Amino acid sequence: MHRLDWNDLRVLLAVADGGSLSAAARALQVDHSTVLRRIARFERQLAVRLFDRAPGGYLLTAAGEALAASARQIAGLVDAAERRIVGQDLRLSGSVRVATTDTLALVVLPPLITRFRHTHPDVQIELASGNPAADLTRRDADLAVRPTLEPPENLVGRRICRLAYAAYAAPAYLQQTPARSALAKHVWVAPDDSMASTVVGRYLRALPQAEISFRANSLASLARAAAAGLGVALLPCYLGDSSPDLQRIREPIAEATTDLWLLTHEDLRKTARVRALLDFLADQLGAEKDLLEGRRPRASAKRPA
Repeated sequence: MHRLDWNDLRVLLAVADGGSLSAAARALQVDHSTVLRRIARFERQLAVRLFDRAPGGYLLTAAGEALAASARQIAGLVDAAERRIVGQDLRLSGSVRVATTDTLALVVLPPLITRFRHTHPDVQIELASGNPAADLTRRDADLAVRPTLEPPENLVGRRICRLAYAAYAAPAYLQQTPARSALAKHVWVAPDDSMASTVVGRYLRALPQAEISFRANSLASLARAAAAGLGVALLPCYLGDSSPDLQRIREPIAEATTDLWLLTHEDLRKTARVRALLDFLADQLGAEKDLLEGRRPRASAKRPA
């Protein structure tokens, strides 16, 4: 029996989690052929088939399931060890990976990160944006800036403020449909099923008989669609109020609010660079409460009739 290689186990888990060679290749940042070659070699080494090649993807065999269960336990131990080691790092240098949403990454965070870099030029920021929440336990990120009402119990952090959402539309659209029409009478641009659990997805599902003209998997795309006149978009006020091609047609909607949190893992909270960025963002985001809570619309915005 050959000694198991942790890198082979990582490939096994990537294929098991992704369900295909291409998904595993993306997760591991290698090419498709590398994953195929590694799995084939691993199976030859163990003299056992780890996956059934089905039309819908790669499925673990019984032997693969047993090995994957052990590999997940090992992965948890490795991740915990890495967090503890990084957590003892007292240097104000190195990289901090920040996970956040596409709109916060687009509108709110870049100027704040610029200010942070002026104070801490030896700290490099890696910004990962997307709607699925990053797994900080697995060190997908060191710090998360996330809208949520229920932050995960295994993370620590700070609630910054409420996040307000309001309805926005382009002037060209409002020339055809009065802003004060009932919300259900407007044509909407809406998130797709991948965002069904978000504030915007839940609100629009509850809006009876609303006509949907367009769907997308990001709020930034919905903002651009609304600006092009495709319909009304429910957007965080920091995005809608900073978009020169959009007008707010209602005050923030009470049912569509959430909280903004800064989150990290307990093992990383004392890492100097993580702590420095967390404290800085808490202060700077706190100073932007009026914008984030919908009390500071653009000065040049025309109020709808």
